Parts: sequence; structure tokens; C-alpha cells
Amino acid sequence: MKNNELFRASGIMAIGTILSRITGFVRALLAVAVLGTALLADTFNVANTMPNILYNLLVGGALTAIFVPQLVRSFEDHDGGHGFASRLVTTISLILLVLVAVGVIFAPALVRLYAPEFSTPGFETEQEIAVAFTRYCLPQIFFLGLFTMLGQVANARGSFAPLMWAPIANNLVVIVVFAAVLITERSLALGTITDLQVQILGWGTTLGVVVQALILIPVVKRSGIHIRPMFGLGGLGKSFGLAGWTLIYVLISQLGYLVTVNVATSAAVRSAQAGITTGVGFTPFTSAYYIMLLPYSIVTISIVTALLPHLSRLAIAKDVEEVRKQLTRAIRMVAVVTVPSAVALLLFGPLMTQSLYLGISLEDARYIGFVLSALSIGLVAFSINLILIRGFNAFEDTKTQVLSILIINIISVALSYVFLETLDSYWVTVGLGLAFSVSYIVGLFITISLLKKHIGRLQVGDFAAQHGLLLIASFVGMLPFFAIAFYFDWAYDDASLALRAIRLIFILAGSGIAYLFIARALKVSEVSGLRGFVAATLRRRRDK
Repeated sequence: MKNNELFRASGIMAIGTILSRITGFVRALLAVAVLGTALLADTFNVANTMPNILYNLLVGGALTAIFVPQLVRSFEDHDGGHGFASRLVTTISLILLVLVAVGVIFAPALVRLYAPEFSTPGFETEQEIAVAFTRYCLPQIFFLGLFTMLGQVANARGSFAPLMWAPIANNLVVIVVFAAVLITERSLALGTITDLQVQILGWGTTLGVVVQALILIPVVKRSGIHIRPMFGLGGLGKSFGLAGWTLIYVLISQLGYLVTVNVATSAAVRSAQAGITTGVGFTPFTSAYYIMLLPYSIVTISIVTALLPHLSRLAIAKDVEEVRKQLTRAIRMVAVVTVPSAVALLLFGPLMTQSLYLGISLEDARYIGFVLSALSIGLVAFSINLILIRGFNAFEDTKTQVLSILIINIISVALSYVFLETLDSYWVTVGLGLAFSVSYIVGLFITISLLKKHIGRLQVGDFAAQHGLLLIASFVGMLPFFAIAFYFDWAYDDASLALRAIRLIFILAGSGIAYLFIARALKVSEVSGLRGFVAATLRRRRDK
């Protein structure tokens, strides 16, 4: 798969992902406008995160990736893979239904696990609201699993676009729900939010996931795979054997995230006790994390999703050299976007968030920017790590990568607790962003070393030099604009929203153009390839 072929395969997904992230960002903005960034928002975000955490423990993230090679192999079965796909979806769905029931029953314990300081005296209201939100959101687990399983079937049949486009419908449903609440009630507070409003926000968020999953049913039918309820584990033994190690991988990751939620909510409670009114807990972290994921999601996930089935076929054919080349190409292509994005988020974090987040104070919005700048340091390493993990998945090796994620999370957990105990509560969440970045930078070298087992020595120099040139282009192109913003104190004055938006557009457009010009002058070939990818994608859209 050459660069231009990979670009074409990724084009339609990139458009879907861009629209998904834009609508998702509008959804996040509305959530902050309705709930703020302090403890009320944390009760919702902890609850709405719970389904994703529990779902990831079984069929989310890296776990689903192992089924792509298995599905590709199953197409050679006498029934064309219909039985394997049906048994897979049926078995996972039953597991998730049981998980939903158990979660609803033990919702108070789940909240105490992830936000223990909500249970301290004086915070009973936060605990009660968080439990209610959790029970309304937990059914998402089943539909997240259904969406992912159907999406993996579609991907294995070469249909990538619907998996990228379905989340747009999810976001639109939730946007309508939050917009309706915002219109009827300008802002909510812990002491004024009603049971009905909690139900509307909780069930409305779940409805979005339901719509997202159901959209894929006709898509899978059109792909030629007919899924029907089919009980039994025939043919699934190898998949679940591989899933055992991946479950450990995801479990380690989610335990690390548990610490992040714990530390962030603890910082929020301690800040409230100290009289700090700025939202400094879990909500600022998730808000910043979402922005950081935009460039990663738009480019990295689009390319990786198109690349994985191809890598699986190469691994089956034992074409190790081509697997190594494809991984290197993907890393180099992704860097054209992730490297300048990381630099921009580092330099302009507060300037961005004070222009994007409405309905909250400028101090709250700028704090999200501080967290964003800390997270941006690890963006490039985070993206490369995802690509390399897909290399393990292509060889159906879910065991070796566990060591990498273990080290990453040990570093993150250790730094998180160090920051909780040593930093002022106000800065703890910024410290969490830095802990994330440091852990993935160190973990990247571990992952590269472990991957030698399958592809031999990955020539880091094949992409490190290019990354260095992109860093130079980014800093040279953006530092003059940073100097302008710093000199005129644009990130910290009280200008109107319209003026802040104009400044941000000027800085991002100017620095982006400067980066592209300098990168081309430095002869980074992938920059021209990216321009071709965008042009080809727009041309396809125009021809439809």
C-alpha cells in the first residue's frame, strides 16, 4: 500500500472523523456551558466516563483490534464468515448485558471507586447526583459494544466510512438535548438541578449512543454479512485466547485512568474546601484531553483504521519487511499533522480555550488551556505508540504489548500521586497532563524495543529526522505569533469574545501557513502528500 493509496483509503474516513470531532466539540462546549467546570460537571463526567471504562475492559480500544485479523481469516470459512461474526456479536452482547445489570446495581460502589472524595462529609449531594447519572448512562455499555462489534465486521469487509460517520448522529442527538436544557435553564448548579434535569441529561446522552449503534445494522447487511443470534463459542477460542492478554492490557490502562479520575476529583474537592472557585478537577482534564485528541483522531485513527486490515494480510503472508515499511510510512504521514498540532497546543493552549469555551469564566477557560499545554507534550509519542500497537495486533500478539502499557501506567500513576501530594490543589490537574505526556514519551521507546520481536529493528532514523524537521518548521513558524500574543497579553486580557476569536484565527492561520511554507522549504515530502490527500478528498466530494 503506497502513500497515495493509503491517503485514498483514509480520505472518506478523515472527512467523517473531522465532522465527528467538530460536532463532538460543539457537544463538549454545550456540556461545559450547561454544567460548568466544577463539581457538578465532575459528577456528570465521572458517570458518563464509567460506561466507556467498563466497555473498554471487554471489547473496546485495543481489544476490538484483535478481531480484525480473525474476521479476515473467517471469510475463508465454508459459510463466508457469517457464523463466526454472528457468534462473536451474540457472545459479546450477552456479556455486556450482564455487565450493565451488575453496574446499575452497584452504581454507588462504582462512584466511590472512581471519586472517593465525593463520599466525604459535606459532599453527599455530589455523591447522590453522580450515582443517578451513572445509572442513566450505564446502558451505553451494551450499545457501545454493539457499535464496535458491528464496526469491526464492516471494517473487515472493507467498509470503513460508516464507523467514522455514525458518531456524528450520536453527537447531534446529544447537542439537541443539551441545547434544549441550556435554552430552558441558562445554567445549572448543585443546589438547583432537579431530578428531571438529571434524567434528561443522563438518558439523552445514552440515546445518542443507541442511535450510533443502530445505524450500523443496515450497513453490515449491505456488506454481505448476515448477523443473527447464534449461541456457542465454536471458532471463538483463539479470539478469546488473544483477548485474555488484551484484557490485561486494557485493565492496566483503565486502572491508570482510575487513578487520573481519583486524583482529579480529589483535587476538585480539596480546592472547594480551600475556597477556590475555579474549576480544577476532572472536567478541565477531559475538556483539554478532548482538544488534544482532535488532530490525533482526525489523522492517526483514519490512517490506522485503513492500515490495520492491510497489515493483517501482510503479517499472514509473513511479509515482515513490508509491515515495517507500512508502519514507518504511517508514522511519517501522521507526524505532518500531529507535530505542528502539539507545538500549537503547547504555545497557544490558554488562547484557544478562552475563545472556545463559552458560558464559563475566562479563568475557568484559561485553566483548561494550561492542562491542554501540558497534554500536548505527549501528543506525538501517543500517536506513534498507537500505530506501533497496531503492528502487534497484525501479528496477533496481545501479550508482548502488555509490558509497554504497564510501564506507561506505572510512570503516570507515580507522577500523578507525587503531584497530588506536592502541588497546590489548583495545579494538580495540570500535573496530570504532564504525567500523561512523560509516561507516553518513555513508553514509546519501550514499545519500539518490544516490536523488534516481529519486524526486526525499526529504523527510528527513518522518521526521527523527519520529525526533527517538522519540529523546526513548527517552532520557526509559530514562535513569532507566540511573541505577538505574549507582548500584547492576548491570553490574559478581558477582550470581548469576538475580538478573542479574531485573534485566535489570525494566530492559527498565520502560524499554520508559516509552518507549511517552512516545511516545504525543508523538503519534507509528506507535506506535499498531505496536500494531495486533501485535494483528492475534496475532489471526490465535489464529484458526488
